[in-house]
Amino acid sequence: MQKQFKTVIEPFKIKTVEPITITDRRQREEWLKEAKYNTFKLKSDQVIIDLLTDSGTSAMSAEQWAGVMRGDESYAGSVSWQRMEKVIKDLTGYPHILPTHQGRAAERILYSHLGGEDKVFLSNTHFDTTRANVEYSGAKAIDCIIPEAYDPDNDFTFKGNADVDTMEQHIREYGADHIGAVILTVTNNSGGGQPVSMENTRQIRDLCRRHGILFILDACRVAENAWFIKQHESGYSGKSCREIASEMFSLADGCVMSAKKDALVNMGGFLALNDPDLADHCTNMLIITEGYTTYGGLSGCDMEAIAIGLDEIFNEDYLQYRTRSTAYLGEHLDKMGIPVIKPIGGHAVYVDAGRLYNHIPPEKYPGHAMACELYKIGGIRSVEIGSVMFGKYDENGDLIPAPRELVRLAIPRRVYTQSHVDYVIEAFGFLKEGKDEVKGYQITKEPKFLRHFTAHFEPVQ
Repeated sequence: MQKQFKTVIEPFKIKTVEPITITDRRQREEWLKEAKYNTFKLKSDQVIIDLLTDSGTSAMSAEQWAGVMRGDESYAGSVSWQRMEKVIKDLTGYPHILPTHQGRAAERILYSHLGGEDKVFLSNTHFDTTRANVEYSGAKAIDCIIPEAYDPDNDFTFKGNADVDTMEQHIREYGADHIGAVILTVTNNSGGGQPVSMENTRQIRDLCRRHGILFILDACRVAENAWFIKQHESGYSGKSCREIASEMFSLADGCVMSAKKDALVNMGGFLALNDPDLADHCTNMLIITEGYTTYGGLSGCDMEAIAIGLDEIFNEDYLQYRTRSTAYLGEHLDKMGIPVIKPIGGHAVYVDAGRLYNHIPPEKYPGHAMACELYKIGGIRSVEIGSVMFGKYDENGDLIPAPRELVRLAIPRRVYTQSHVDYVIEAFGFLKEGKDEVKGYQITKEPKFLRHFTAHFEPVQ
């Protein structure tokens, strides 16, 4: 009889290693001060464990590196482009594929064309670059997330779902002609890395068809989302994750994808569409701003790696390991009394800094305070997803806080081992011990858009 092991091992071997510089607290405090207390401004060799993002930080496979060597760097008609285009068409079913250097370039091309001052975009949750590209066009970005998503302890599996009734209300309020698009982010990054169900996707498809509205998937973590559907949604346990992803693509009119996430590469993305007229408009902008239609800001070796990564990501042994190893971190933090968003998502653990640091008000940015403290304690870089990233100002210049003050611990794919994760867990033990001594931060310099990338901070005295 086959024995069932409790331990889920990494379904790969380590072939190349990169050294980590071990630092001490005194050094880290000085570096953080030099970085204006913004973890984005830290140098990578000043970081021990880097959980800032899972975007572009994956370890590529031996097959992907072999593909890099095969990269055809022809300006037009590259063989590497032909391979990438075929893989994307086979996966998504969309006939028009536009390569871009990363996902936000595809967002800029699409949403600058669809947007404008009289337009509104609806989403389960717009992520930071999506919202910025929408709002930069003059349009309005509105999040429509289900009520369960606001309860961090609610274990509903598909907390990434959009609230279809709320979307319907906004469509009636603004008029269908003023809705630039409905965007469904899978998995829902800003919503805690939570998956979206196929049923919810189908409901949104029906809503958009009734009103004649464009339906776009933000599909950068579509494979991880497919794994959750396979595990938890009725009728999908017997389907492969690739089949599930393809079904989800079939429900939408197109997609934007940063290949730096689920395609397991360090650079790249694409825009894929059904509508030939919309594709023509976007192609013109692609050529003006990114490059010719068969490379779009990518090298041939990048396109080879994307084509291979989009195949490797649907290996279900890998997806089981990926989601289980992320849950390992979240479950251990939960057991030690660190408030986390539950259930644990696929690519990251989201810590509720507002609940842990309940003595720090939103205008003093508790999530940012936690990110700084985590770096000082253990050299661990994370990112605030709260009122620094999503807060706004009213007409009097007062902060309108984000709904939640979170810190995201994004796990790079195929990079860290369990001992690295155990180190992070131990660091949170020290963080919890000293939580009452932590004070907030104030912003001393900020840009108009995406301020979290470049803002300057000072500790509150």
